[in-house]
Amino acid sequence: MVEQPEGLGSGTVAGLLRERPPMDRALPGFDPAQAPAAPGPLFVEWLLGALAAGVPDAQVATLSTVDEDGLPDARMLVLRDVDTEGAGWLFAGDTDSPKGRQLTANPRAALTFYWPALGRQVRIRGEVESAAPEVSAAEFLTRSPGARAAAFSGPQSAPMASAAEYDADFTAALTRLAADPALVAPGHTVYTLRATTVEFWQGDRDRRHVRLCYRRSADWHRTLLRP
Repeated sequence: MVEQPEGLGSGTVAGLLRERPPMDRALPGFDPAQAPAAPGPLFVEWLLGALAAGVPDAQVATLSTVDEDGLPDARMLVLRDVDTEGAGWLFAGDTDSPKGRQLTANPRAALTFYWPALGRQVRIRGEVESAAPEVSAAEFLTRSPGARAAAFSGPQSAPMASAAEYDADFTAALTRLAADPALVAPGHTVYTLRATTVEFWQGDRDRRHVRLCYRRSADWHRTLLRP
């Protein structure tokens, strides 16, 4: 029998979840009539608001892709930049990682941001393009020593015998990079998701959520969606 964490009381998981309804707190408002004509500036406004509110890891999002069997795959990653003019969201990864291989085979993806303290979610879908090698290399060199060493510590997501195996590879990578600080992981790539749809979702404790969806054809078109 699984012990319940202290303070949760007793009962089934479903019962415990019902006792803690989501959005049951004061949340900011959102007037879609005041939203800009394109989604990029509104996203930056919401991101800066999340950072100012102290939301942990506000720049972290879920990237969703499709694998070779047509099954959805998702993982958390770090947003690197936003191209507000071109409606582009930038992130990075290795071309030989699962997400890199999936994006090579099917260069379409979705990004989902959620800032719980504000009850705000942004969903972005579109085509993914790769940056030029020199752009990706320059971005790689801005990373911390640990992040760069991780890129040289073996294929991402590959099986390993033990944590000690990775520790040894990581230490060796740090030594290699100390000897050659300009070394760049050959598969490191900056990707840009060029949005075709962007939805802004503002939660409400009374379930009167506000959803504003931008869709791009020749220009951006805005539509309110039912909660």
